[in-house]
Amino acid sequence: MSSWWDVLDRKAGLRAKAGLTRTLVPRSPADGLVDLAGNDYLGLSRHPVVLDAARAALDAYGLGATGSRLVRGSTEAHEALEVRLGALLGGPGGRGLVYSSGYLANLGAVRALCRTGTTLIRDEHAHASLVDGCGLAGLVPEVLPHSDVDTLDAMLRAACGRHAVVLVESVYSVDGDLAPLAALHEVTSAHGAVLLVDEAHALGVIGPGGAGGVAAAGLTGAPGLAVTATLSKALGAAGGVVVGPAALRRHLVDTGRTFIFDTALPPAVAAGAHAALDIAVADEALRAEVPARSGEAAKALGVAAPAAGVLSVPAPGAAEAVAWAARCRDAGVAVGCFRPPSTPDSTSRLRLTVNAGIDRTDFERALKTIAEARP
Repeated sequence: MSSWWDVLDRKAGLRAKAGLTRTLVPRSPADGLVDLAGNDYLGLSRHPVVLDAARAALDAYGLGATGSRLVRGSTEAHEALEVRLGALLGGPGGRGLVYSSGYLANLGAVRALCRTGTTLIRDEHAHASLVDGCGLAGLVPEVLPHSDVDTLDAMLRAACGRHAVVLVESVYSVDGDLAPLAALHEVTSAHGAVLLVDEAHALGVIGPGGAGGVAAAGLTGAPGLAVTATLSKALGAAGGVVVGPAALRRHLVDTGRTFIFDTALPPAVAAGAHAALDIAVADEALRAEVPARSGEAAKALGVAAPAAGVLSVPAPGAAEAVAWAARCRDAGVAVGCFRPPSTPDSTSRLRLTVNAGIDRTDFERALKTIAEARP
């Protein structure tokens, strides 16, 4: 009789045959790679002001938070960051709650917005954290064809007035396209539904002051709207946030398992993220560099220009995508390699993420390398 470990070995063999084996690739400051795989869109992860803020908090509080926010882990650094993010993403009435990761923020937000009998609808391209949030809520979601506003209207009509929650991203994490947020919110508002928008790839990149896709759509602080974001993309840090009315924050603090039972974000990371946010909001030229480089990359690789800093380049198959990424790495360029089940449409691709902190000469050389290595 086979052991469970034997079963897992067989499953690994099947994945290998399908070109779906995943490999941990260590990152080293000395590897010399031009990084078009990470999510440090504005190049702030090593900005001296950001590092100084993190060092000061590290000296004050130590390495970790030492406990959950409700026990011993809540600091002035967390609270200041929450106030800043709440106002930026939610307007005057917005209240933020910071988590140790964007993943946990999404899990907690979806769970908090649902109750027994809720009609839960998620876009078919929604991030895994939103998908898993549906499971934590104990609900089987209806799947919305990607950004299909008319179908959403029909789905909410069929809900017949039941409490409904709709899950979308502002900028989608694989293809980099922008959701039609104004039209989506018009429909959810008409049916009294809640719209949850994940701003992971939009915060710090698009919208006035880098406030994201919701702000770009003129919806900041709109009723029936909640926002999540990660601090690990344009802010070059770690952690996540949920922003909404005070009632939502109170509910998350009182009942949210992914907040209550998790050790808090390290204070040094919270302080560094806050400093990065201040830079992102103030430096319009830095933010403008992201769409400029995205457009340049799209032209060089023959794909549509993305909404923000995520660029998707299709590959013929999973094995070809892996080989393409390997050739790029061998030539000094790090790129993302996305294969099923990480892709929403079963199409393998390279995913490039623009970093405004990369020297322009290196950036242009990297684009040429990727194009020449194409299968």
